[in-house]
Amino acid sequence: MGLEEYLVIGMFAGFMGLLLIGFPVAWALAGIGFLFAVIGHVLVEHMGADLWFSWGGTIGVLDRRLYGIVANELMVALPLFIFMGIMLDRSGIAERLMNSLVRVLGGLRGGYAVTVVIVGVLLAASTGIVGASVVLLGMLSIGPMLQAKYNKSLAVGTACSVGTLGILVPPSIMLVLMADRLGTSAASVGRLFMGALIPGIMLGLMYIAYILVAAYIKKDLAPAPENREPLNARALLDVLIAVLPPLALIVAVLGSIFTGFATTTEASAVGAMGAMLLALFNRRLSFDIVSKALYQTTRTTAFIFGIFVGATIFAVVLRGLGGDDVIRDAITGLPFGPAGVVLTIMLVVFLLGFFLDWVEITLIILPLVAPVVFSLGVDPVWFAILFAICLQTSFLTPPVGFALFYIKGVCPPGISTVDIYKGVAPFVALQMLGLFLVFFYEPLATWLPSQVYGGR
Repeated sequence: MGLEEYLVIGMFAGFMGLLLIGFPVAWALAGIGFLFAVIGHVLVEHMGADLWFSWGGTIGVLDRRLYGIVANELMVALPLFIFMGIMLDRSGIAERLMNSLVRVLGGLRGGYAVTVVIVGVLLAASTGIVGASVVLLGMLSIGPMLQAKYNKSLAVGTACSVGTLGILVPPSIMLVLMADRLGTSAASVGRLFMGALIPGIMLGLMYIAYILVAAYIKKDLAPAPENREPLNARALLDVLIAVLPPLALIVAVLGSIFTGFATTTEASAVGAMGAMLLALFNRRLSFDIVSKALYQTTRTTAFIFGIFVGATIFAVVLRGLGGDDVIRDAITGLPFGPAGVVLTIMLVVFLLGFFLDWVEITLIILPLVAPVVFSLGVDPVWFAILFAICLQTSFLTPPVGFALFYIKGVCPPGISTVDIYKGVAPFVALQMLGLFLVFFYEPLATWLPSQVYGGR
């Protein structure tokens, strides 16, 4: 290996080392970036190393790179989508949906868990905030499912896994970030939203099928209630009334993007205003709720942009040290065709998800591997959706599966960490099955964007 390879490996090893001893991600990225910039400068200027490294070409361009991030109009959509999700979680829509659907589906074996999946999919398409969705679904459903004598692992696994759909089902803040990092019109936000729609709904249907089959095979896993309320027209009307408001918001946001009536940023503003109107409609709009939502939005946005800054420093120095060439040579040197290369990258991303959050992987890894993969003729939307499904799975994989921590915080005392791991394991397997279905049948991700926007 040459000097460039050692430096690139050293950067990633240093970053992982700082994470393992507890350094914040943003500081670890920025610190390692600056450290290796100094190392590169010393090697070139004082030790005559054969590197194409320039201090002015790396650290000297940081101001322009960072300004380009904050001046990007697309990034305005991030805080607006985050605010939209938080307001919807505080608006009471989920509770109303849960209560009305349980009256219709609660008589089935596994009916309560199926209700959680349906509510979770609607929340995912309305919010896109994983932490809020997981906590809300856990608070609303785990206790009642345990009272209905559901298996502990199934109850907690359903709430935890369904909550992660918010990071895949549009409008997703992850897809907004991915579109920005990919930097190609062939993988715009609208195309990625369209591409993720079928896989996201497919995963929800797979969850429902698993719950129904498992409950049918193992009778005590999710028993039907002994005293079921009779189903009547009033119950069906309540479901309709509960579903229509979030559905109208989804159509307004995604429809305006897909039809070209509004840009992603403009549609996010429509969503934020719509979420406030729904909260007002449910009599949940108050100064206290709005102020808390704004505070949480600011914290989340600051967290993301803090990692943005650190990842930019890390990426600039990595490229200055020849990281692009090292990674390109490593990928193109694999003894596989394009499909094998993509599958290898998905495996690496899946393994990274055990230790890193989706934000770091999106900001660091995606911009490095995507240009090389695209040069092999791989469809950008297909690759991005595969990448997104892998990142969604990272929320459920220990030890840094954030959804596991979220759900643990709202679990009743009788549920252990082992119960949570056992509960999410089948859903992780279903997500991997969904990943392979999209991998082997590309139109699942590309057909809808091609129908709406044309092209491949």
